[in-house]
Amino acid sequence: MYYSDGNIVLEGTTDIWLPPNTKMKKSSDFVFYNPFMELNRDLSILFLKIIAEKNYTFLDALAGTGVRGIRVANEVGLNVTLNDINNIAYDVMKKNASLNNVDIDIRCSNAKVLLTKERFDIVDIDPFGSPIFFIDDACYSTKKILCITATDTASLVGSHPPSCLRKYFAKAFMTDFYPEIGVRILIGAIARISSVYMKSIEPLFSHCTRHYIRTYLRIVKGKERVNNMLNNKIGFILYCKNCLNREFSYGIISPSEKICPYCSGRMYAIGPLWLGELHDKEVIGRMLQELNLIRLNTEREVRKLLEFCKDEVSVPGFYDYHSIAKIHKIKLKSIKSVISNLIIAGYKASRTHFMGTGIKTDANIHEFLRALRGDGNNNRIQR
Repeated sequence: MYYSDGNIVLEGTTDIWLPPNTKMKKSSDFVFYNPFMELNRDLSILFLKIIAEKNYTFLDALAGTGVRGIRVANEVGLNVTLNDINNIAYDVMKKNASLNNVDIDIRCSNAKVLLTKERFDIVDIDPFGSPIFFIDDACYSTKKILCITATDTASLVGSHPPSCLRKYFAKAFMTDFYPEIGVRILIGAIARISSVYMKSIEPLFSHCTRHYIRTYLRIVKGKERVNNMLNNKIGFILYCKNCLNREFSYGIISPSEKICPYCSGRMYAIGPLWLGELHDKEVIGRMLQELNLIRLNTEREVRKLLEFCKDEVSVPGFYDYHSIAKIHKIKLKSIKSVISNLIIAGYKASRTHFMGTGIKTDANIHEFLRALRGDGNNNRIQR
């Protein structure tokens, strides 16, 4: 999309000027602005409003028009630094800062160099494509909160396994819960890289929406925390392609090949990836409360996403009950009835933001199939 004339758009309570050469794809000759990422930016504002203190420093390392960082300065009130290596973007950022009357430190330099030279309380990395090229430097620079966007979802979710292995040092292939695989591989890679700097991570809010993945991580220093993270939060998902059973193995060493206990098929290892929590439910609750107090163009979509994340059962993976019903030749029932059957049988169960037909539960595949069939036995199956 080209803008034939200079144009001003309103996001939140911030005006952003887009020059005639604004463009929605990467080019050194144009300034990049993506209107479809307004939801991403609205969630950032909401998150920072409830998590950041007023004296925090914030870096948008790949700023483009500066829309995210200028909104952070204008709507959250943090001490913002904007950076982009593009000279045109530098001029546009200056104009937008002036337009909103905000005092911002604006740079025109290589993001990796900036991240190695200076430290910030909050670092935001929102690149065109994979963030992996900036994660090491971002982990070094970040003192409190790291915000990462990835748009190379094909690599992360397992559509292109060689690309995932090259970029994220993880094995992946397509599964029925592929969007969550992408989120967990990204967070797992960040966790392993941050451990080099004796920093552990705590996911506060993570989601996979449209064509991108986004995660907000608290950074905590300490050797013991790092050791605990690597031993108890990183691991592998063992997945049976035949019956869709899945199990978990903790630690960064790939587990030995295993035979599925339900169908005797081969169980493939996916990972290493993050097996810990994806959200802090208290943080999401506070974001929902703050949402009632501010103006966002994407308010309805934000609320729906946060409500789903708040109610998600905190277990790795989910079942796509459509896929499972098809493979096991079970007549499809309503998703509400399947969740109800699981809860009556004594398991945790919920829907998920990752997929409209997804069910998160602590039940294994055998127990899930009983709920899907509606066998009528309400007693929890002994494992």
